[in-house]
This record gives sequence, structure tokens and C-alpha cells, in this order.
Amino acid sequence: MGKLVSTVFVTLDGVYQAPGGPQEDTRGGFTHGGWSFTFGDEDFGRFVAEVFGRAGAFLLGRRTYDIFAGYWPKVTEASHPIASPLNALPKYVVSATLQAPEWSGTTVISGDLAKEVRALKERTDGELQVHGSGALVRSLIDLRLLDTLHLLTFPVVLGTGHRLFPDGTAPTRFRHTGGRVTAAGISLQTYDLTGDPEYGSYELPEDA
Repeated sequence: MGKLVSTVFVTLDGVYQAPGGPQEDTRGGFTHGGWSFTFGDEDFGRFVAEVFGRAGAFLLGRRTYDIFAGYWPKVTEASHPIASPLNALPKYVVSATLQAPEWSGTTVISGDLAKEVRALKERTDGELQVHGSGALVRSLIDLRLLDTLHLLTFPVVLGTGHRLFPDGTAPTRFRHTGGRVTAAGISLQTYDLTGDPEYGSYELPEDA
């Protein structure tokens, strides 16, 4: 059974919208697209290549799928650490409207998300990976289906944009399992989902 692993790029204020380019995702009049580009050093590239090297299949939200499908099929270098697995491995896109995907190896998921994803995890050798796809990631966390989150935090604040964890996100506890910081300052942290938060208090006992 494969693990369900998510990799998300965020700013210091939690924005995940359009890290890769100005036209990637302009929802809400967003004008800061491409905010991750200048931080892409060798440390970052090595980490991303390591992640993609563990992939057995991909599960993507519709918006991220469309962005990927418009770019990665054009990268035909057989040894490319990202394009090669993306083009060769099974891709599952969650959508109620996509009818005939043109990217080879794509299957559309439009039914019960929990049921479909559990079945995908059962039959995937290697990791079932989610990249970007913030709304989908939140749904998978809410359903307690996500196993691991790679959260890549970039040293920039934008002040606007879609946040990965907005108000209303399901309360969730994670366990930190590893991390490092790149030379350019990207914090690469890995967390395993462990369930609901636990609570306590720093208040002194009344008889203290």
C-alpha cells in the first residue's frame, strides 16, 4: 500500500497561489505569481528530485493538473527528474468537469473522494503524490487520508493570495519527521499527520 504524500510551496504568510509564474494562477486579481523562482538553488532542486524519485503515481487537483499538463509533456528529456516520472507514471485528477484529458496516462476521479483515494493508495507501488493542489490537500487532511506533508516555506511575505490553511481548515496535529534549510533560505520540513490536536494549559494551579 502506497503512502499519500503532499508537497506544497508556501510563503511565510501561508500563500500557496502561483509559485511558478505570473500567469500560473491569477484568481482574485493575484499579481505576485512566480514568487518562488528566485530561490530555486541546488539544494531546492535536489530535494524536489528526491521527492519525485519516490513517486508511484500522482493525484492532482484540476487547477494544478491543467498547469502541469500545459508544461511537462513538452519536456521530453528522458532523464529529467520531474518530467520523466510525471509523463510516465499514472496521473489521477480530481474533477467533476474534465471529460477527455489529453495528457497520456491520466484518469479522472469524479466520484466519492475518500473511496477513490483509499483504492488508489491500495494499488500504488511507491508514493501517491499530491503536488500543489491546496484545496485537494485540505480535503485529504479533513478525511485523514494524507500520510505526509512536505511543507516548503519560502522567505517572502505577499499579503494577498490563497492560503494553504485558511479559516475553517480541519484542526489537525502533525509530527515533525525531518527538515533542513537551503542556502537560499527555503525551509524544507516534513510532517506526518497524526490526528486531532492535543491541548493543555500553562496556567498555574490555583493553589500555587
